[in-house]
Amino acid sequence: MGRVHVIRHGKPASTWGGDDEDPGLDAAGQEQARAVAAVLAALPEEERPRRVISSPLRRCRETAAPLAAILGVPVEIEPAVGEIPTPIALTPQERPAWLRQAFAGDWADIKGDRDYLAWTAQVAGALARYEGCAVFSHFVALNAAVAAAEGTAAVMAFRPDHVSVTVFEVVDNRLRLVEKGEEASTGVL
Repeated sequence: MGRVHVIRHGKPASTWGGDDEDPGLDAAGQEQARAVAAVLAALPEEERPRRVISSPLRRCRETAAPLAAILGVPVEIEPAVGEIPTPIALTPQERPAWLRQAFAGDWADIKGDRDYLAWTAQVAGALARYEGCAVFSHFVALNAAVAAAEGTAAVMAFRPDHVSVTVFEVVDNRLRLVEKGEEASTGVL
């Protein structure tokens, strides 16, 4: 049984629904990235991540970079732990309302041009391939992984804060939740 540490990206320079669809980190997010890197690098050797995996989006890559530098490894890009795919017909400005509606229900009920229940399985399956790694991902993908590990259909499994670390064990190629990361103290996603 190996562990995988899944980290939500640091505070971005702009929020979802804004003009920048791929924002980097703001100054607070950069500090958060350095702080979480120090925490992960200080884990006992048997628990310390050996590889650093990231969503392709800039905020995740920038959050992953300090840990990769400390460990002396590259940041490996994994699209399967990226943001939830937005229906093609939606504009970036319509995305926040679509997400709010999705969070009120179950994975199978999300309206769109994809099978979002299958997407949760893809996220969980991708994470299960990264035993011994730190994986930098997103709010919704973390909810998908927790839902898959807990066997729940609810989209909102928890509210991971920026740079919160959620720990899973991989057992028989499946995720088992060990510990949820710190939750956001506000209602803002």
